[in-house]
Amino acid sequence: MTYSDSVKPDLDWSQVRETIKLLSLSAAQVDVILQESDLSVNTLTEAFTEIVESMQTINHHLMSLGDSDERELALATCSDTKDKIQAAIIAFQFYDRMQQCLQHVTSNLRGLSQLVAAPDRLYNPDEWRKFQNQIRARYTMESEKVMFDAILEGKSIDEAIAAKVAFQQDQADDIELF
Repeated sequence: MTYSDSVKPDLDWSQVRETIKLLSLSAAQVDVILQESDLSVNTLTEAFTEIVESMQTINHHLMSLGDSDERELALATCSDTKDKIQAAIIAFQFYDRMQQCLQHVTSNLRGLSQLVAAPDRLYNPDEWRKFQNQIRARYTMESEKVMFDAILEGKSIDEAIAAKVAFQQDQADDIELF
């Protein structure tokens, strides 16, 4: 059965179906970019692993040489390179966090599409509350929950982001695990 769409609307046209299409498109776009970025990150991870192994080999060879200014300079360069590699690895943690957030977004968009597509669920407040509870339960970082709660309290997007930032600043001394 074909449905009416916004290009050729008829009496069967539905803003709900149009909403579902756009929600599904958003979820698909995020999924695709996550899959594509995984390939790049895997390549970078392998490269960093090989660089670390090479640096360890170089460092081992340098340690076996006699004391000299050149040796000390080379060891210092190895140490600096190791620090840069560690900084890059820490930067990868941001990617992991971003990926987790985007996975939540796609899951939420899919769930919302399913909720809106089912008339028996769409107009049922218990179904909406259940869906909202499922979303909140998926969050592993407290800062995500703070932002989620702010939105459900009716705060604007800017206010919700400010609440998240304020929470993160209050927790600056703690490591937030995700």
